[in-house]
Formats: sequence, structure tokens, C-alpha cells
Amino acid sequence: MPSAPKLRILIADDDRDTVVTLGAILRDEGHEVHTVLRGDEVLDMDRLTRPDVVILDISMPGMSGYAVAREIRERRAPLAPLLIAVSGKWTQKSDELLAREVGFDHYLLKPCDAAQVLSLLSAYEQRQERPAARQFSTHRK
Repeated sequence: MPSAPKLRILIADDDRDTVVTLGAILRDEGHEVHTVLRGDEVLDMDRLTRPDVVILDISMPGMSGYAVAREIRERRAPLAPLLIAVSGKWTQKSDELLAREVGFDHYLLKPCDAAQVLSLLSAYEQRQERPAARQFSTHRK
């Protein structure tokens, strides 16, 4: 009998290959995965699926990842999902500081390693992390 999905995860990135590849890896790990390709689609999908984790590209059409993260934090606090930023364009320390300010928990640079994402998810599951206990982290190659 199949077990229930580990986590509900929303992947938001305008790069279709990234979404498909990361989605397949996470599904293989037993997670329930939803995907969108535009920033302005994230909030509706968040409302409909109530993900535990949102993996969010910073630079997307329709609405930036920064704006989306801020809105999710405001709407769902204190029960907001784990927010993981992914960026290949915004790579300066100031970009990371802004990510922390708007509510991201982690900041990954593209191309991000799937093992890195799986490690973050595993740690989140094991700690049964609560929003107040979160620590912002940056992951660079």
C-alpha cells in the first residue's frame, strides 16, 4: 500500500526544464509536487494546495519571487511554508539580505544541486520545523 506523500511542495520557476527535472526528483522521493511557471500564479496555487514548502525563483514573469514571498508570509503567518529562494541572476549579498527580509528561509544559487534541496527538505522534516525556529541560510557552490 503506498504511503502518504511526505511533503506538499510548490515549485515556481519560469525555466520549464528546472521545474520538470526538480519536480520529477521530488516526486521520486515521495513528495506531492505542484508547479507553476509564472510568479503571478504562485499565490493562487499556494491558496489551493497549502504547500509545506515553496521553492521559488526570484526573477519570474508576472510577479517577483521577493513579492510572492512577502505576500505568502503576510497571508499565512505564523503557519507560512518553508520558503526556499533560487536565483541565477540575483547573486549579491544584498540580494540575500533582501530575501531574508521578505521571509525566505534559504537562498540557493542556480544551478542548484538537487542533493542540496533534498538535504534542506530532510532537515525540515526531521526537525518538524516551526516558523519561529527557522534560521536563514545561504548555499553557494
